This record gives sequence, structure tokens and C-alpha cells, in this order.
Amino acid sequence: MLCSALRSSVVSAGIGRRAASSIALKYSNAAYSAALAKSPQVLSKVQTELNAISNTIKETPELNAFVTNPTLSANDRSAGLATLYSRAEGTGAKKEPISDVTKNLFAILSENGRLGETQGVIEGFNELVAKYKGELTVTVTSASPLPRDISSRLETVLKQSSAVQQAKSLKVTNKVNPALLGGIVVDFGDKTIDLSVSSRVNKLNNLLQQSV
Repeated sequence: MLCSALRSSVVSAGIGRRAASSIALKYSNAAYSAALAKSPQVLSKVQTELNAISNTIKETPELNAFVTNPTLSANDRSAGLATLYSRAEGTGAKKEPISDVTKNLFAILSENGRLGETQGVIEGFNELVAKYKGELTVTVTSASPLPRDISSRLETVLKQSSAVQQAKSLKVTNKVNPALLGGIVVDFGDKTIDLSVSSRVNKLNNLLQQSV
């Protein structure tokens, strides 16, 4: 039943679009253009760096607090970025200095008071790189891990989408969010298909409130 509902949503014209921050996308595009202008190799390096920075922020509470604090002084922001770069570069033989493109991106984010947009900027950058490479990543969020057979059936259904057919490769990832209660939410490109139980409950609550 779930796959049937997804099939109907994929082929319909009414697929919802995710609300992306226009501010974050502006920085994503600037960084992407700057990296690609140098070379595809630099583009790949910058993507690796940004993903390392994203993971570092997620795994380090103090760095997460740093990028989300808009009241820091210029000196504090500079020191925070130095720490962020050091953590993202790694250690020992695997240590790779952060590129000028990435440093320039964060210098501008810091100067403009937009470090809080970091994760959105990185997500936008990854989407641009995926589009450049002809890749399409589909994220399926469910209340609990999807069984392998369900994942395979979902992938078969998704391949019927024109967006997937135009891509050179497809990658399906499963994220778990118990708050969904049941069902799934499918994100690919700038589109979202919400088939979650929580979404239906919210719609029902809204209808009930309107009828009172």
C-alpha cells in the first residue's frame, strides 16, 4: 500500500517542493562556481571539506554552539573558525589543509553574520555537485529502519520518476525519525513526498480545528 501511494505521488504533478533558504543557496552557488572555475578536482576537494566540517559541527556541541551564535565578536568568530578548520582537517598522515575556496566561503559567512546558515549552505552545495555529476540522492525518512524488501520496492517505484530517469546514478538512503509515527517522507532534489502518519494527523487536527 505504501509503495502504491508513493507511485501515485511520483507520477503526479503535485509533488511539493522543500522550502530552501534562498540565503543559503546564494552562498552554495557562489562556492560551487568558485570551486568549479578552478577545476573538477578542486570541486571534489571542497565538497569533501564541507562534508567534514558538517560532520564536525554535528559531532561537537561547542562548535555547533559557535556557528549558531550570532552575537560573537569578530575575534571570537576568527578563533572559532580556526578551531573548526583544525578539527575538519584531521590529524597525522590524513591531515589535509583546508582550501582557499572553503576558507573564503566561511570568511564571508562570518563577516555577514550568516554562520548559522552553514548546514543549509553545505546541503545546497552537495545538491549542485550531485547535479553536475548526474547523481540523484533520494532520502527516505521513516519511523523505523526500512526492511530490505521494502527498500528495494521503493527504489523500483522511484526509478519511474522522470527526475530519476534523467540521472546517471541513483542513491537511496534511509533516515530514521520516530516522530513520523509511521509511513515515510521522501526527499529528492528540491521535492518532498510526505506520506507520514504524523502529516496525516496534523492535517486531521487542522480540519477539526477549522470545523469548531
